[in-house]
Amino acid sequence: MLGLVSALALLLAPTLISVGAGAPAGAAGAPTVVSLTFDDGNANATVAAQTLQANGLRGTFFVPSGYIDQPGYMTQADLHGIEAGGHEIGGHSVTHPDLASMSRDEATRQICNDRVNLTGWGFDVTSFAYPFASASAETEAIARQCGYNSARGLGDIETRFGCQGCDRAEAIPPQNPFYTQAPDQVDSTWTLADLQNVVTNAENNGGGWIQLTFHHVCAGNCDPGGLSVSPELLDQFAGWLAARSTANTTVKTVREVIGGAVAPTAPGPVVPAAAPGVNGAPNPGLETVGANGLPTCWMAGGYGVNSPTFATVPEAHGGSIAERLSMTGYVDGDAKLLPVLDLGECSPGAVPGHTYALSAWYKSTAPTQFAVYYRTAVGTWAYWTSSPWFETAADYTEATWTTPAVPAGATGISFGLNLFGDGQLHTDDYSLTDTAVQPSTGSWTLGGGSGAAAPGDVAAPERGIRTSPDTDRIDRRGPIDPRLHYVPGPDELKPGQTFLPDAGPLGD
Repeated sequence: MLGLVSALALLLAPTLISVGAGAPAGAAGAPTVVSLTFDDGNANATVAAQTLQANGLRGTFFVPSGYIDQPGYMTQADLHGIEAGGHEIGGHSVTHPDLASMSRDEATRQICNDRVNLTGWGFDVTSFAYPFASASAETEAIARQCGYNSARGLGDIETRFGCQGCDRAEAIPPQNPFYTQAPDQVDSTWTLADLQNVVTNAENNGGGWIQLTFHHVCAGNCDPGGLSVSPELLDQFAGWLAARSTANTTVKTVREVIGGAVAPTAPGPVVPAAAPGVNGAPNPGLETVGANGLPTCWMAGGYGVNSPTFATVPEAHGGSIAERLSMTGYVDGDAKLLPVLDLGECSPGAVPGHTYALSAWYKSTAPTQFAVYYRTAVGTWAYWTSSPWFETAADYTEATWTTPAVPAGATGISFGLNLFGDGQLHTDDYSLTDTAVQPSTGSWTLGGGSGAAAPGDVAAPERGIRTSPDTDRIDRRGPIDPRLHYVPGPDELKPGQTFLPDAGPLGD
């Protein structure tokens, strides 16, 4: 067996280091290589790693670094244990967004800073997978500039689930290593025969590379989105696959297939905090409205048992637009409008140790208060603090409050006036200023940064969203706003405790 594997390695070696486009996947006599990949860093990925090891196989685990050490996800200790077992740790962005829908700078922060985080934790990271398989020529260039050697898509290899008439396998080496082709993700509808057929179809059509993408590995359907397989099914498939070496088929990690050196890290563009006296709130008058109907750079957040609705209305304090939050069915928790919890495209930057004056004009039929959050160095968000209550007001009234000193390690702030009971709240004309000097009108630019390019940056390629060869697939994009993001408060979190704004099933 070892002799055969060694022989296969020698056979593959000249192919993998060849220059130029990869040989067609259907070339006669070519071996078949299977990579078993597991996305999202779910806690039960440790079960997958153990199952593979029991069958003498190794996999690649694509993790969003912002989700590590969160409830339901793996810890850093889990990742190190998986790597110690011979598996590969790959990048999957910081917070699993739709990268192709973002600005270049924000996508760069998501891709590059994820690799920076994982590298800082002690991992050699060379492989990336696009969240939702959402990619463009621009994101492919970013992945390369961030130091990755490859980036995986989905849905471009024929299976019974889609892409009829497409290739049966990716070429080795791939023609485009920054959008490697893979079958649709495996979900609860896949059977052992389906998994086996993907492999044998490649074997029977000249070989090539098959990347199979799994998510949850658990008994029963533990994922509401159906992105799960049972440990028994994975074990059966792994056992069958391990024996395929006699059919010229081997299992390799993505890094083993792609090869290449581990490049230095290249962090994304830093978004500086607004200068003292300059209003750092994004779109402060809420006058610019996005396609989702909410003010650009603002999101609907909340938690608990209640029914909030958000609407852009003409009853403004200044300008022509304000935001109205209506709350009914209140039991607990809150709801609020606040700057998007991102890596800096919208959320204001902050300087540790500084205090910030918060201001917003409001009218309300119920008490309100500022709920304040900060971004960590990793890129996750934590509940920070809340202001005293502001009383009901029939006419627009200014709510003002100064925060405590920003905690060490914080890189950004988000804040909003909330409702924590049935009622209606109008808000407009927000302000966030460093208290070093009195506030000034200032100005706002989307992203808030200097526009400086990332290290090694080049002119952005023309944006063009990747689509499947057989259809323009809506499952290659992230969820469509507006939706209420999970943004908890003091009833659920202690100050400084991090959370996932979109906790729940991810996919891809």
